[in-house]
Amino acid sequence: MGGKAEFTVEVRRKEVVAAALPMQEHWVAQSNLDLLLPPCDVSVFFCYKKPAGGDFLFTFGSMVGVLKKALAKALVSYYAFAGKIVQNTVGEPELLCNNRGVDFVEAFADVRLQDLNLYNLEESIEGKLVPKKKHGVLSVQATELSCGGVVVACTFDHRVADAYSANMFLVSWAEMAQAKQLSLLPSFRRSLLNPRRPGFYDPSLDDMYVTISALPPPPKNHQPDPDNHLFSRIYYIEADQLSRLQALADGGMLGRKTTKLKAFSAFLWKVVAAGEAEKDKICRMGIVVDGRTRLSDGDSEKLKLMKAYFGNALSIPFGKNKAGDLQERPLSWVAEAVHQFLETAVTKDHFLDLIDWVEAHRPEPALAKIYACCGGDGPDFVVSSGQRFPAAKVDFGWGTPAFGSYHFPWDGKTGYVMPMSSSAGNGDWIVYMHMTKGQLQLIETVAADVIRPLTCDYYLPLAG
Repeated sequence: MGGKAEFTVEVRRKEVVAAALPMQEHWVAQSNLDLLLPPCDVSVFFCYKKPAGGDFLFTFGSMVGVLKKALAKALVSYYAFAGKIVQNTVGEPELLCNNRGVDFVEAFADVRLQDLNLYNLEESIEGKLVPKKKHGVLSVQATELSCGGVVVACTFDHRVADAYSANMFLVSWAEMAQAKQLSLLPSFRRSLLNPRRPGFYDPSLDDMYVTISALPPPPKNHQPDPDNHLFSRIYYIEADQLSRLQALADGGMLGRKTTKLKAFSAFLWKVVAAGEAEKDKICRMGIVVDGRTRLSDGDSEKLKLMKAYFGNALSIPFGKNKAGDLQERPLSWVAEAVHQFLETAVTKDHFLDLIDWVEAHRPEPALAKIYACCGGDGPDFVVSSGQRFPAAKVDFGWGTPAFGSYHFPWDGKTGYVMPMSSSAGNGDWIVYMHMTKGQLQLIETVAADVIRPLTCDYYLPLAG
């Protein structure tokens, strides 16, 4: 896959960027859907080629100045990112909006953009080009590369924002940098996700979510299994391959049109199951569902409010099947299985029930069962959807990114996959995967004609 394996990163400056306007300290409660997220951080990064104007128009110092000034302006509206998470009297997290600001790091890396191995993120990104969040809710790092290119990276607390909310912020930050009016103002109206009075929920939610206290304790003297260690890799899928998967998945969908996300997820489920020698082993796959449009349920005014909602509005339904069935059945059968476990979770009632389920179990913390790795003896992984990933819109004034991706190297045992639209706008997908070494090797063997390791030859021409 190439790339420069060893390079150094020199931190040249650290400071805290606060909102440009003074703000009165206040509290923002976490919604019930926020409370389903354990403490974990998510990173996102964008790689830019050396600006066409050269050193005269765009020095690294001037670019950093633009980033910091625009960030300070954006934090006026996105004040949640300038605060910090604290625990309330019953031990639940709450957001203190005190404008402590965002840690901002300026750095230099002795590597060229074309030599970054973005296929292997442990080698090129982790601990080098994305910041480690030590304080607050959001951290930012801007790194100058030896070729004049720049990497802009953020790390944020998932308990405060989902990918949809982070995308809103990234677009607004870029709009501020270009002195544009914000295309969408964030809303922190938690009443949109209030529980019902009286509350109630379908008992099936007990099969999807679990309180932390109900989880079995880890075995004594447990030694980590190196084969279960997760690694982060980035791949790409060309548009024609996605269309081919979609056509194959449509074969048995009873007249339904399979989305590309469902087709891809079904295909990946089959590939991962192919690595199981014991055909009776249960393989589980979850798919992240955004509740914003579901909670709107055709109400145009509610949809407008939910589109601006900043926070977490997610559910993670999952399906489980025997490895043998996933291996032997056609892709259309697996796609139908995906449709079935998603069917009940893409409704307004599901999200209202989930809000009430959390309310019924508070203040006990809880999470999605598939993240807890309980109930399955085979591989578990979750597919998220990054189709709204705004790489082409994150232009701070020196051009669109040559490449961008999320990076979620979380500490759990469940794999995580996020497909994103390519910034080229040609229908290709960029796919971030955080999975075991064996699973990655299997994918690169069994699905080599579909899922291809990212190389600079693929992403650098996209910058034009």
